[in-house]
Amino acid sequence: MLRQRVLTAIALLALLAIVLGSQSLLAFRITLSVFFAAAVWEGLRLLDVPKPLPVAVMGGIFLLILASGPSWNWKPLATLCALIWAIRFFPALKLGLPRLQGARGLLFVFVFMIALLGCFVSIAAVFEHSPVYLVSAMAIVWVADIGAYFVGRKFGRRKLAPEISPGKTWEGAIGGWLAVLVLFAASVFIPSLSDTFAAQLLLQRGWPLWIIIMSILVAASVIGDLFESLMKRRAGMKDSSQLLPGHGGVLDRIDALIPVMPLVLLMTTQS
Repeated sequence: MLRQRVLTAIALLALLAIVLGSQSLLAFRITLSVFFAAAVWEGLRLLDVPKPLPVAVMGGIFLLILASGPSWNWKPLATLCALIWAIRFFPALKLGLPRLQGARGLLFVFVFMIALLGCFVSIAAVFEHSPVYLVSAMAIVWVADIGAYFVGRKFGRRKLAPEISPGKTWEGAIGGWLAVLVLFAASVFIPSLSDTFAAQLLLQRGWPLWIIIMSILVAASVIGDLFESLMKRRAGMKDSSQLLPGHGGVLDRIDALIPVMPLVLLMTTQS
């Protein structure tokens, strides 16, 4: 299992390096659209929507057309997504999800698809700033996740959300947050990393707001992770799919990015 997980991670990192290293907008957009289609398929399965594959394929084509079309200001969509997470999805961690059947269930599916689209559109928009900027923003989620995992294993005692994800602890979440603050604060002093998200955020906002915004992004990543766990628990699934051997599905890998990337776009000044 560990070998499979490592091999899949290497393959994903290699794909990311090839696509970004090619500096081809077309390759990036096609790859993004394929992953979006996979995420839509998994999301619809978790929400018990019948025949999700045709919808997922159409979603991937739609995103490809959208990303390849005229350059739009996507910040209103990012703002809508931020509101969806603050007003609807974050409270669901306490209040629970609506029933799958009926008008409320259908509305929930629609709102989740908007949030998913907003994440991928934000990724495409942030990429236009620079590939390094995009990867550095996504790395905030990765560092928070890795930090939480190791600190949680070593020091975790108090459960963060035992009914949703029993393995997560407050100590782990705090450890991930501190890892992000320390590592990215150190990175802003490296001249070669001047075009990263953390460095540009500091340049535009100053240290107090930098700390607040980075903390909000870490909190959003935890919420995204827990929200997908809540969806899987209701669906009775351990993973969103088996598309990524050893890692589960695409949603299992991007769950924390779904609320984070629209916030990153809102903080981004296009060059």
